[in-house]
Amino acid sequence: MYKSRYTTAQVKQILNATGDVVNDNPISLLITDSRRISNPSGGLFFALSGRRNGHEFVAEAYNAGVRDFVLSAKPEGYFPEANLLIVDNVLAALQHLATHHRAAFNLPVIGVTGSNGKTIVKEWLYQLMSPDKNVVRNPKSYNSQIGVPLSVWQINEKNDLGIFEAGVSTTGEMDKLEAIIQPEIGVLTHIGSAHDEGFADRDEKVAEKLRLFKNSRLLIYNYEQMLDYKKLIATPETFIWSRKFNQADLYVFSEAVISKNYYMRAVFKGKEIECIIPFRDEASIENAVICWATMLAIGYDPAVADDRLERLAPVSMRLELKNGINDCSIIDDTYNSDIQSLEIALNFLSQQNQHQKKTLILSDIYQSGLQQDVLYKQVAELIKARKVDKFIGVGTAMSSYRDDFEVAEKQFYPDTTSFLAQLQTQQYRNETILVKGSRSFEFERISQVFVQKAHETVMEINLNAMLNNLNYYRSKLKPGVKVMAMVKAFSYGSGTYELANILQYNKVDYLAVAYADEGVSLRQAGISLPIVVLNTEVGAFEKLTSFKLEPVIYSFGLFDEFIKYVQDSNIFNYPVHIKIDTGMHRLGFEGFEVETLCDMLEENPYVRVQSVFSHLVASDAAEHDLFTKKQIDLFEKAYIEIEDALGYKVIKHLCNTSGITRWPQAQYDMVRLGIGLYGVDGAIPADEGVLQPIATLKTSISQVKKMPAGETVSYMRNGSLAKDGRIATVRIGYADGYLRAFGNGVGCMLVNGVLAPTVGNITMDMCMIDVSQVEVKEGDEVIVFNDKLRIEELAKQIGTIPYEILTNISQRVKRVYFYE
Repeated sequence: MYKSRYTTAQVKQILNATGDVVNDNPISLLITDSRRISNPSGGLFFALSGRRNGHEFVAEAYNAGVRDFVLSAKPEGYFPEANLLIVDNVLAALQHLATHHRAAFNLPVIGVTGSNGKTIVKEWLYQLMSPDKNVVRNPKSYNSQIGVPLSVWQINEKNDLGIFEAGVSTTGEMDKLEAIIQPEIGVLTHIGSAHDEGFADRDEKVAEKLRLFKNSRLLIYNYEQMLDYKKLIATPETFIWSRKFNQADLYVFSEAVISKNYYMRAVFKGKEIECIIPFRDEASIENAVICWATMLAIGYDPAVADDRLERLAPVSMRLELKNGINDCSIIDDTYNSDIQSLEIALNFLSQQNQHQKKTLILSDIYQSGLQQDVLYKQVAELIKARKVDKFIGVGTAMSSYRDDFEVAEKQFYPDTTSFLAQLQTQQYRNETILVKGSRSFEFERISQVFVQKAHETVMEINLNAMLNNLNYYRSKLKPGVKVMAMVKAFSYGSGTYELANILQYNKVDYLAVAYADEGVSLRQAGISLPIVVLNTEVGAFEKLTSFKLEPVIYSFGLFDEFIKYVQDSNIFNYPVHIKIDTGMHRLGFEGFEVETLCDMLEENPYVRVQSVFSHLVASDAAEHDLFTKKQIDLFEKAYIEIEDALGYKVIKHLCNTSGITRWPQAQYDMVRLGIGLYGVDGAIPADEGVLQPIATLKTSISQVKKMPAGETVSYMRNGSLAKDGRIATVRIGYADGYLRAFGNGVGCMLVNGVLAPTVGNITMDMCMIDVSQVEVKEGDEVIVFNDKLRIEELAKQIGTIPYEILTNISQRVKRVYFYE
């Protein structure tokens, strides 16, 4: 269904690879993830080595139907029909193939880089130029060493403009991306602190970014921002914009807010021009000016630029997973639709196991660069490969190809209004629904019908940030060390199956919950990973065995009760985990009890010990390192004695989050990753930037009041302002988890980027904050915590720990999950 671009023999020649070509297959897709294979017959699998070695997944890809592989060594196993192309460096081979492909097309390309705004600027330039250009661009934020070659591979004969963004995290990366993109025109976005940690200083970072434009004929940039770096610019032509320097090519000399829009006047080629954009925040204004400058620099008429900029639409690069009506889960991706982002969204849909039924609501796809019959055959193949159960197509184009879709249930409508007119919500129950549409179809109207209405206070969970944290800790592990992810206590307040699905998809080895009921919920949501129950209760034995949950045995009494239960149930070799108390003194067998425990375990046919573990008391605290060393010694003594008695090896694990990095010698066979998964680690300073907080708690302003000095606020009249000002009532209180301890100025929230302290006591559903120093109105967003106002800071404010802040967030606070 996909147009062949090369054959295996041609790819072998391009890459100068060794190895035999068994069958000269057509190659149309580049595959870097064995879990995301939608067209195996046309796929070329690159076994990349990073945090996970891609060579370990050759068999998985082969079993999925892939027959062409680029490897750095021959894999173990028997693959009789496979073409195994051997190269020195697999990533370099991927980049070289993309470079070769790019060179085959003589189309103008705009390259975009910077610290912030790359993706927004790229997407807005696409919106602005696609009415008269067939534009190829990165899907979402695919701007890395892997993402860029995959993006450039999309170029075809129909395209007459490319817009590609490039991101770097350290030196030596941009030259590779420049060779792939080969930009004729360069656009530099805002330079900020992002990725500063990968460079010696800001100068080195800017120099690295500018290497994207070393062969460009034109560079567009902000004059003020680049004053200190002008000597680094090598392009023969520049187009500068400025809000201060009147000699700039585009000099913005007047700015004003008009209703909800932002009005700008500027001088261009000696004449006054104007522009209106439908945004008011500073980041959007800067990104819009960059786009304005780019359009003018490449020859657009100022009136055309003004007209199109006024109709700019917000860019959402994130999928949102939300609770829906009738026990449904809704994946909201209603602001963009192209074949690449559809594949990403369908992949996310396939990860969801909480409902058996999967439904896709999809609009016509525009600007694909493909003939419609080819496009919708590709769409149909993707839907079939991802095993969608119900398909609803909206749009006249898709309706014309209804026979191509092999789905058990399918419906087609000419437009969104027609679909909504016949929609009977009771027909949608206990299913996962992906809503994905081009912006003109206004699919947000569909999403609003399906999404459960809830409290305006929301906790947003960034699933990409969680994966970043998981991969950071994986990078610190010795080869072969397994990962047990802690998802107890509603995943530290962050969710249940929503996180477990992602962890399962990303191949963690175990999940751990506190009680059996938590494990049962995960099993009912389709989680198949081994699940360890840390606090085993006698009354839950039947649930344990019925749902294949693995209990922790921590006392003789519990051991006796469990053996009696499995014996009476005629169960043999049931997996259990043995906990040793090495100093926590919470649960576990103490050292003097291990000998007796060994006698009970020896030749016991009813249980099989999967692991032996203990818990470090203060792995993040240097002042307690001697005690930690003592714990390690006690643990080693215990597990050696237990393995000798059992006559077989077990999994050993001792390290918790902080232990992974501070005590690598104690990683053993597995580590338990807890709070670090959620972006907090007492052993890693927050300002290092290696961990990303995954949660943002936000609410909104209900009312704003002028408040005279001395007038009391809230219960018991504890709060007041020292001078005349204003207070805002916000929709969060102690019933939501914002504790009373934050009252009376102890806590503060972010409102339009300004910290606003609490005033008076926190009430059950609301609290008041001092907004005298910030412009606000009813409905404005208020941040309780995020990656700027971190939960570590909130914990310090009230003398507690981040765990308590997270786990206190009430279940009535809606969780929304984002995934890029």
